Amino acid sequence: MARAHHPRRHHGAGAPVRESSRPRRESAAARAFDFAFQPIVDVTRGKPYAYEALIRGPAGESAQTVLSSVPAPLRYHFDQAIRERAFSAANSVGLSTRLSVNCLPNALLRHDRNIQRTVEAADANGIPMSDVVFEIVEDEHIDDRKALSEVFDAYRHLGFKTALDDFGAGYASLSLLADFQPDIVKIDIALVKDVDRDATRQHIVRGALSMCRELGVEIIAEGVETAGERDFFESEGVSLMQGYLFARPEFRHLPVPSMRA
Repeated sequence: MARAHHPRRHHGAGAPVRESSRPRRESAAARAFDFAFQPIVDVTRGKPYAYEALIRGPAGESAQTVLSSVPAPLRYHFDQAIRERAFSAANSVGLSTRLSVNCLPNALLRHDRNIQRTVEAADANGIPMSDVVFEIVEDEHIDDRKALSEVFDAYRHLGFKTALDDFGAGYASLSLLADFQPDIVKIDIALVKDVDRDATRQHIVRGALSMCRELGVEIIAEGVETAGERDFFESEGVSLMQGYLFARPEFRHLPVPSMRA
């Protein structure tokens, strides 16, 4: 069922501002993109917890193909455009649960009105801010950690959730966790793969789980591809998972996850 549209509200971010100076240098590639959706499942409740919006070209081309065609000077503007358009894409496919979107950390610092524009885009599509998760990807050096921490706090104050993606894959994962204290941590596929058969991975993952729980951070295991991996995390008390075992991303569609395989 499609999400009912709610009347526009302003959530403390001020009245909408018409940005006459908004960049117009957007490339054709930046305009021509769409989304595939992949569920994050709650294995305990047997239903989707959220759907992640994954960028695709208009004919389903990969994210890498789309992003490689965006000129470097437009990278952060494009990243903002992705987040804004993800709301309308989610609304168009009838999303009725949480929406998870990726963002580059420095992109959150490059647009003076990015928070307001995000609020307006969510509001215009009837998506409650409490149902939105921003996944921070560790793809670049963060220019100003203190400023980004303040942006995180501002988003959380408005009701959005924040997540640290690919935890355990980047060299700075622990410091990012300490600096930004996200609501959610997604355990990277590199640690998830064969964890049920790899004692070393098991020790590392258990340490990460213990640390996150002590900090009050929710945990998602991403890249779960086998029943053994699912069963290991379930036995460790992790109920939120994402991966091909449950569903592959589907272009312009919300796939129904297979909860038991």
